[in-house]
Amino acid sequence: MRKTVCLLFAVALILTASLAMAGDAQTVNGWITDAKCGAKGAHAGMEDCAKKCIAAGSPAVVVTDSDQKVLQIDNPDAIKGHEGHHVAVTGHIDGDKIHVDSLKML
Repeated sequence: MRKTVCLLFAVALILTASLAMAGDAQTVNGWITDAKCGAKGAHAGMEDCAKKCIAAGSPAVVVTDSDQKVLQIDNPDAIKGHEGHHVAVTGHIDGDKIHVDSLKML
């Protein structure tokens, strides 16, 4: 019984720590483009280029408006249909990666 209680306590502690590290979702405004073009493709008129490059295998990225930071999208299915668009992306940022929870056209 004592081992079970200790095990449950350890699992609860690990879950609490991982939730605290995950942090809150953040919203960034920026352009959905491809890694090949990066910040150079983060403006109006680049929609066809972004679609073409992403279809050819270049990873999709978000280039932020505020500082032109390039964030790799770790769940690219979440941005399907928005290649080349100016959007507000809400998700969890970890270094230079973002997990997109939702997005809204700007």
